[in-house]
Amino acid sequence: MDRLSEITFRLPRTPESRAFLDGLRLLLADVPYAASAGTPADRLTLTPPAPHGALPVTTFALADVAAPEVALDTGHVLGVSRGPQTEAVTLPGRVELAELTRRLAGHVRRVDHTGVNLPVGTSDEEWADLVGAVAAGSAMYRYPTGEQWPFVLPATVEELDGDIGDFVVGREPRFELVQEQRLTQTSWQFALWTDLTRAELELLFPEPEGLTFPGLADVFRVVPVRHPWPGLGIRFDLCYRGEGGPSDWETGEWLVTEGGRIR
Repeated sequence: MDRLSEITFRLPRTPESRAFLDGLRLLLADVPYAASAGTPADRLTLTPPAPHGALPVTTFALADVAAPEVALDTGHVLGVSRGPQTEAVTLPGRVELAELTRRLAGHVRRVDHTGVNLPVGTSDEEWADLVGAVAAGSAMYRYPTGEQWPFVLPATVEELDGDIGDFVVGREPRFELVQEQRLTQTSWQFALWTDLTRAELELLFPEPEGLTFPGLADVFRVVPVRHPWPGLGIRFDLCYRGEGGPSDWETGEWLVTEGGRIR
């Protein structure tokens, strides 16, 4: 299996997509490892700052596609799909990306992870095949508390062949796959480290614009955004300012030592 070197969030080459990409670029303007390419810029790439040579990179790009999709350079493509349920269960977006960017201006420091949530109705066989294929080309770890939320951590060639033992801040953005238990549509998630407290983010994004998930209310505030692509959910998970130095989540130690590698 080839090494997973790049994860690309592809958007159709339309004016709406360019506006979304431009908004994302502005939102991440203070993230030092976010770089644009193309004239006009049609790619935004996040390169893990540590350790040197760690992959995969994460890219957002305009492409000749009919609908949004996430492409792994190992050959797998995750398109937009809907579960078989007759009643749709979604997280409605109430904030435009431009407004999210305006409110967060100067407060986004890093990108913890990106992710794709596969909708309810994804079979266990499909899930196992996908996780197995991704794990074969990357350093992928189980979520320690048992949920089907495996994470890919950027890794060097040596770490890919062996294992991660160097726990440093900067091994990001990670990539998460989620086997949804509730939502009936494919969702994209982008977790951002901010320099704001929980109280400050609650004021910036009060309900119903912002919300929290059970068990994670002390970690981040969720803001689903409006966008032009039917059948896809997009949300931003805004992590609160950390206190007292990097946690074992930030360094990846908790995932590696408590979750364990998927091989």
